[in-house]
Amino acid sequence: MPKKILVVDDSMSIRMFIRNFLQERECSLIEARNGQEGLEKFMESDPDITILDLTMPVMDGIEALKKMKEYNPEAKIWIMTADLQTKTHEHVKSLGAESVLKKPPEKDAIYAVIDRQEVNDGLNT
Repeated sequence: MPKKILVVDDSMSIRMFIRNFLQERECSLIEARNGQEGLEKFMESDPDITILDLTMPVMDGIEALKKMKEYNPEAKIWIMTADLQTKTHEHVKSLGAESVLKKPPEKDAIYAVIDRQEVNDGLNT
């Protein structure tokens, strides 16, 4: 069964990059350009998986993650960021993120998310 995936990122090139990977897996894609739009689409569409950028206009990924988890504590949300700091990764995981994808994400990492496998977050800890 194809999965419904919400990708929230202000970068059109990153959304297109992920869209190409998802088409190979016949996933249904929903896109949002900022955290506020992402939250609205999250509440409207009830995605199986959400991939959420941290740094965005209007509402950042931290605030969107908090609100999404308040709305649906069982939601499967992966954070995507170029921030490799351990404290950032630990913080988003403490807020309920499944894991962290290094940005730009690699094809195998996107497929691991779709298959709901643990993603190596690129940290040496």
